[in-house]
Formats: sequence, C-alpha cells, structure tokens
Amino acid sequence: MIELVDVCKRFDDKDALKHINLTIEDGETLAIIGGSGSGKSTLLRLLIGLIKPTSGKILVNGVDIVPMDEEELNKVRLHMGMVFQYSALFDSMTVGENVAFGLREHTKLSDADIQAIVKDKLHLVGLDGVEDMMPNELSGGMKKRVGLARAIAVEPSVIFYDEPSSGLDPLMTEKIDELIVNTQQALSVTSVVVTHDMASACRISDRIAMIYEGELVAVDTVERFKKIQDARVQAFFHTLRTVK
Repeated sequence: MIELVDVCKRFDDKDALKHINLTIEDGETLAIIGGSGSGKSTLLRLLIGLIKPTSGKILVNGVDIVPMDEEELNKVRLHMGMVFQYSALFDSMTVGENVAFGLREHTKLSDADIQAIVKDKLHLVGLDGVEDMMPNELSGGMKKRVGLARAIAVEPSVIFYDEPSSGLDPLMTEKIDELIVNTQQALSVTSVVVTHDMASACRISDRIAMIYEGELVAVDTVERFKKIQDARVQAFFHTLRTVK
C-alpha cells in the first residue's frame, strides 16, 4: 500500500531521516519504534503528507505523493485516518459532533446517515450512548477511543496512530492495544503505529520497524525481531526492561 524509496529529510543542518526504504503491506499492522528524537514522528508526518522529504519518493497505491499540491494531497488523505497522541478532540463539540466532523466536511451524506455511522463507530470502539457527552467529561482512555471512532468514520484504507498508549496506565494501554487489533480485523485496514512502547508493539503488530538516529536499522516480524542481534535493537530492549 505504501512504499518509501530512499527517503531523506533534513532540517537545517540536521539529518532527521537518512535513506529510508520501507514497504508497508496492504492489510498489515506495522509498528514503528524508536526513542525520543529518533525520527519516527518525522516519518509519520511524511507518510500523511504534512511535510515533504528532502529527497526520495513516497508511493501510496503506486502514486508518488511528494510532488502533489495540497488539494491533491487532501484527496489522498480522504483514505487515511489519524489517531493523534492526545486525541485532538474539539473541546467545543460533543462526542457525536467530533466523530461526525470528517463526514460533514468531506461527504454529502444526510444527517440521518451520519448519525447512524457515528453510532456504529462508537459501538465498534465500545462507547455506546456517549454521543452527547463533551470531551472534558471523558477519561483519557475514552478520548483515545473517540479519536479512533472519528478516524474510522470515513472508512479509511489506512489508519495512522501516533503514540496511542501515551499517558495511559498499563491496563488501559492493553485495552487500547486490543482495540487496535480488533479494529484492524473488523475493517481489514492497514495500520501504522508509531510508539516507543516495545511491549505494545509486540502485542499489536505483524511487523516492527525500528528507527535509530534517523536510520531504519531493523524491520521484521515480531518473533524474528526479538532475535535480532543488532546492538542498537538490543539496547532498546534492555532500556525498556531496566525502566520496568
């Protein structure tokens, strides 16, 4: 579905990403891991077209999005869902209005159809009957779920998650991980999850890709990834074990 070909990104005198070559397969869940400042968030912004690479190609369904203007990119983004790190809900809107936002902006569906979709997507994330609640009435985990319901309301073919477990306790993190897996299975979407949580990455993904100092140092299935002897990969595992 998505292919990065020799992608580089430079900010002033710093190389944020160096010659990234990566293929994201249709229907898979790929976790992109790395420490703070590794370049994983920059990679995510490139994938959704918020920034452009200094060089290289980013192919979405075989079409390079790098030379596209904003209008062309918006058409591509209609097939993408984004779940933000801190949910990014509109505080002045109800839960139902938040979930319906993309549908009202980008479709000509009737109000009745939109309300039916909102109800269905909230049910899918385990939040029945919360349409009239305001974001400030929700827990952190509920906000994450509403953010996911909003992302899938437009029936995207790929969903991007930015640090979905950030700010959540271990129990809620596992519930969000389960929700990501269930959503992928129910909708057959491609999922790209940017995270620093190795345990979460192992639970949810088909493959793991690791970014270290702007370089893609490893990418493999979960089981094979655990056995990679690269010192940078092992150091990341060791740091997580030490923190825990």
